[in-house]
Amino acid sequence: MDEIVVRAVERAIDTMRTNLGDSLTIDDLARSAMFSKFHFTRVFQRVTGVSPGRFLSAMRLEEAKRLLLSTTLTVADISHRVGYNSVGTFSSRFRNSVGVSPTTYRQLGGTAPRLPEDRPSMVETKGEVRGTVIAPPSSHPSLIFIGLFPGRILEAPAVKSTVLRAPGPYALRDVPPGTWYLLAHAPTSPVPHIGIHGTITIHPQVSAHIADIYLRPVSSLDPPVLMALHEATPSLTQAAS
Repeated sequence: MDEIVVRAVERAIDTMRTNLGDSLTIDDLARSAMFSKFHFTRVFQRVTGVSPGRFLSAMRLEEAKRLLLSTTLTVADISHRVGYNSVGTFSSRFRNSVGVSPTTYRQLGGTAPRLPEDRPSMVETKGEVRGTVIAPPSSHPSLIFIGLFPGRILEAPAVKSTVLRAPGPYALRDVPPGTWYLLAHAPTSPVPHIGIHGTITIHPQVSAHIADIYLRPVSSLDPPVLMALHEATPSLTQAAS
């Protein structure tokens, strides 16, 4: 990827990070990237996989998650600090993306009370996605969340999901028809790892897919992981073999 383009997107992301409480516009971000507004939006989407607005929203919620766990600020104070004028709007968006309310997220120490529930589906014709999760030799993930999502951001609820105890084979069954992103996340120390396969389309003619997914360290160009993930016990996980 063109280094000039990457640096421009990184400047825009830095502007977001240092101004989360401000009312940033696409014009503001385009100026920081030193691109025209229309060129900037296309380039940002191509580099990160999401629009500038979605990336900024995800960063605000990510910062809210951090503040909930590391400070005693009230939910109202945190919502204003990350750029929301309405506490109700903030709480609703937090719950929709993280999977629990801000108060519950704080009470549970940043985890979900159980394995995140998948999106309900009444469709009878369903498919399967299976493959192998592959990690770099230097990483040793002991917990890997993998799921299908309607967008490029790992947020609640997943279409289908599972948890692995280690890299290896996985299977997502009863996947409803549609085009989904296959995403994985591993809280590997000291740097979390992610995996992005891209889109997978499930339809009656092609209902089974083989999709391997490769984990790599998270970079500044990756949208934040928003879903509160469960500290899964062996009974909730697929055993890799």
